[in-house]
Amino acid sequence: MKTKESHNKVLEHKIYDLIRDHDGNDDMAANIVDGVLMILIIISVVVAFLSTFEIANTYMDILNTMETFFIFIFSIEYGIRLWTSEFLYPDLPPLKARLKYALTPMALIDLLSILPFFLPFFGVSTGAIRIMRIVRLFRVFKINRYTDSLYLIGAVLRTRASQLISSIVVILVLIFIAAMLMYDVEHAAQPDKFNNALSAMWWAMSTITTVGYGDIYPITTFGRILSAIVTFLGIGLTAIPTGILSAGFIEQTQLLNKKKEKNAHVETCPHCGKPVH
Repeated sequence: MKTKESHNKVLEHKIYDLIRDHDGNDDMAANIVDGVLMILIIISVVVAFLSTFEIANTYMDILNTMETFFIFIFSIEYGIRLWTSEFLYPDLPPLKARLKYALTPMALIDLLSILPFFLPFFGVSTGAIRIMRIVRLFRVFKINRYTDSLYLIGAVLRTRASQLISSIVVILVLIFIAAMLMYDVEHAAQPDKFNNALSAMWWAMSTITTVGYGDIYPITTFGRILSAIVTFLGIGLTAIPTGILSAGFIEQTQLLNKKKEKNAHVETCPHCGKPVH
């Protein structure tokens, strides 16, 4: 009995190794599975996009068939990830490990990406189904398993939050001051354009961010001088968050590379699949 249970654990761990998030893993089979799943994710997002067009019924039938195929594959993937999640949390009982995994952001994204297909079986209204179909686009976030881009963005925003907030506050203060000054300067000359401080704030935002829509602009001499000053200040201030994010990305990339090197040397028990300390 114990031999059979041990054999099942080994098989379960091998399956887990194929579909888990790989950090520095060079296993050929696992990399092939990752590549196939990533290609299917990209194609499924394209199919979801194409399904919004008014096209011939023949092509729509093909898209629906492809969508059903993707749902089948992603449902199996979700089930396997849920089933093998006890290896992700080896210190927890299997049931608690699966529950903990089911509440992780990536597991919720997996669930949301397949949920609309199963809603009609539970009597959900057509209107709700149409709305829920939008969440199919959540599949694009599944790619985060195979790239570190979204993880890096989240890590950078967390570690540099205070610095980013400080720089954004300074930019908002400049927008407010520039809007009030421009309103005082331009209101008499363009009451239809700068009819209040809020419309002047729209000008200030587009100027400081160097977007420059051109729908509202100063025509007086003082207004143009003020606009030039605000533009130069905006270029300098908007570069601050960019520098903060750049430094954060470099820092997090280095930490991620160190983590991958460390995880690459972690050994697991061939019988239970738990890390060997």
